[in-house]
Amino acid sequence: MTQIKEFLAEKMESGKHISVSKKSKKLFLALFATLLILAAIVGVVAGVNSRKNSGNNQLSAAAHAVLKSSCSSTLYPDLCYSAIANAPGASTKLASQKDVIEASLNLTTEAVEHNYFAVKKLIKTRKNLTKREKTALHDCLETIDETLDELHEAVEDLHLYPNKKSLSLHADDLKTLISSAITNQETCLDGFSHDDADKHVREVLLAGEKHVERMCSNALAMIKNMTDTDIANERKTMNRRLKEDVDVDGTRWPEWLSAADRRLLQSSSVTPNVVVAADGSGDHKTVSAAVAAAPENSNTRYVIRIKAGVYRENVDVAKKKKNIMFLGDGRTSTIITASRNVVDGSTTFNSATVAVVGEGFLARDITFQNTAGPSKHQAVALRVGADLSAFYRCDVLAYQDSLYVHSNRQFYVGCLVAGTVDFIFGNAAAVLQDCDIHARRPNAGQKNMVTAQGRTDPNQNTGIVIHKCRIGATSDLLPVQSSFPTYLGRPWKEYSRTVILQSTISNVIVPAGWHEWDGTFALDTLFYGEYQNTGAGAGTSGRVSWKGFKVITSATEAQAYTPGNFIAGSSWLGSTGFPFSLGL
Repeated sequence: MTQIKEFLAEKMESGKHISVSKKSKKLFLALFATLLILAAIVGVVAGVNSRKNSGNNQLSAAAHAVLKSSCSSTLYPDLCYSAIANAPGASTKLASQKDVIEASLNLTTEAVEHNYFAVKKLIKTRKNLTKREKTALHDCLETIDETLDELHEAVEDLHLYPNKKSLSLHADDLKTLISSAITNQETCLDGFSHDDADKHVREVLLAGEKHVERMCSNALAMIKNMTDTDIANERKTMNRRLKEDVDVDGTRWPEWLSAADRRLLQSSSVTPNVVVAADGSGDHKTVSAAVAAAPENSNTRYVIRIKAGVYRENVDVAKKKKNIMFLGDGRTSTIITASRNVVDGSTTFNSATVAVVGEGFLARDITFQNTAGPSKHQAVALRVGADLSAFYRCDVLAYQDSLYVHSNRQFYVGCLVAGTVDFIFGNAAAVLQDCDIHARRPNAGQKNMVTAQGRTDPNQNTGIVIHKCRIGATSDLLPVQSSFPTYLGRPWKEYSRTVILQSTISNVIVPAGWHEWDGTFALDTLFYGEYQNTGAGAGTSGRVSWKGFKVITSATEAQAYTPGNFIAGSSWLGSTGFPFSLGL
């Protein structure tokens, strides 16, 4: 009221030289407008308080206890509690931790939808957007769309928990979906990190994306807490191995070589659905045309045979193109190549020569290449966000950011990956097994980083695992490797996780092994592990002394990072037809 009196006094003072009738009219209008504004503000505040009070009043003692207990395991407990407690009908829906998780996922979906429309509005209204800013905004739309699908699938999967499949596999599926959803928010924001000018657009989106990331983080923490508890109880009561340790017919997987022989025999008889040939002798002249013609959301394998040749194109296997297989004529014969890069205006995400999102993607005997060169900075040859995807006898060749293991569960076997800076990077749960991983000669003054893993949340089930591989140098680097220090990796994000198991490491890797990203960033929160590696660069006595680095000595601990455990390999690798080893 004091402010209203002051407002009226000010108006009266300013109207001294106006006629009385005009002055009275102005005072009345001013007072009326002020009261309207005041009423509106009071109404909004009352509405907010009413919703808050209504939420709190609805929350019974039992629901309050369940919600408090569930949220206590999260990184953002206050957000977890307030968001759900103030949701309509909270008390009638919160009888268990599973109910709290579902409520959290539904609220997160609403927030993601809000972000989607915010990005659409930004594209429509923001003038003078650069080429890369437009690309980054469209990257955001793509990753937000994927996030919505992941959240919906998680809710559906949660409804079936714990009866749909084995507890451990069910847990891994749920954690994978939400881990990917978190990664998508980071990917959207990372698209605006290349120039200072980009950061103005980033600021507009930051609050919304971070809010969703925190909501996802809370859901993930509760999922992990619930499933860890259930799995531990099952172990106690059943005193047996979990179901996914056994094949569907009840037999254990055979040893590595016999499994390889059997599956290679199976895969050699793959019949293609269509043939791609640049000379016109097949069904399509380009790989993109074959992908476009493939059925959507198919539950059966659709094989695209790509005949020998060089295909100069960017290929996008979208999320609806499921269970597609690229079958080449040989890694040196079938080459898909392009040169998009950040220097010329692309985002890292969009620079990929081949980008794969559709679940169940397979590729065999193909080279994926980006020829932009070391001066063009980020230039991806292959980006993979496809869950349960696998690559066999494929080459991934570029310089900075060659292989972008973006999200979900991935497996690479018998492949060659070559590059310079951060050339295997991303936040998938990715295992490379029996692969050759080679550093190339970079630009003058550059250092080589084999990995740059991007885990942002300690509960994400993500990381890069290099198992039974060979880490070395290409022929152009070998003679001058002393001039270009090469490291096993550096922490792109706060909880970066990379584990190297039973691999041969050449002297291209410097004794320290690992490198900082920026000062002390993430050195205490990362996890970099090495187990039973050999070779001139495998010695650990000169390794970094960071809190997050560990020389693993326990086979039990190392086993957690094998394909059977880290990517739930026994539930799906058998269907690929590719060789694999589930354990150490």
